[in-house]
Amino acid sequence: MPAPRFTANVLEAIGEGSYVKVRAGLKPHEFRAIWVVVVERRVFVRSWSVKPDGWYRTFLEAPRGALLVGSRELPVRAVQTRSERLKDAVSRAYLKKYNSPASLKYARGLGRAKSRETTTELVPRRAP
Repeated sequence: MPAPRFTANVLEAIGEGSYVKVRAGLKPHEFRAIWVVVVERRVFVRSWSVKPDGWYRTFLEAPRGALLVGSRELPVRAVQTRSERLKDAVSRAYLKKYNSPASLKYARGLGRAKSRETTTELVPRRAP
């Protein structure tokens, strides 16, 4: 069975929006707004701060969560990206999408080694 993919409408909304809201892990808590990019019809996020209690570390412990896209809550699974080719493409996508003078500093920072290593693909979870 092929891996689940987001619909074209969801990818368009994610690609055009400035951020998505994510809830990482299985414990109930509020959604957090994070920057997101679409590369090769796939959804990627990176952590800026890599905080011990942040969404990235939570996904490492429990790689399930949800995205809030518009008013739709979409269950997701977090998959760590190992491909250097994809990491390069994600870095370029951040620079292209977040290119305003105020955002560029952060987009560049997301391409540095610490953040680059947190490259995570968010994949739709199949319903049980």
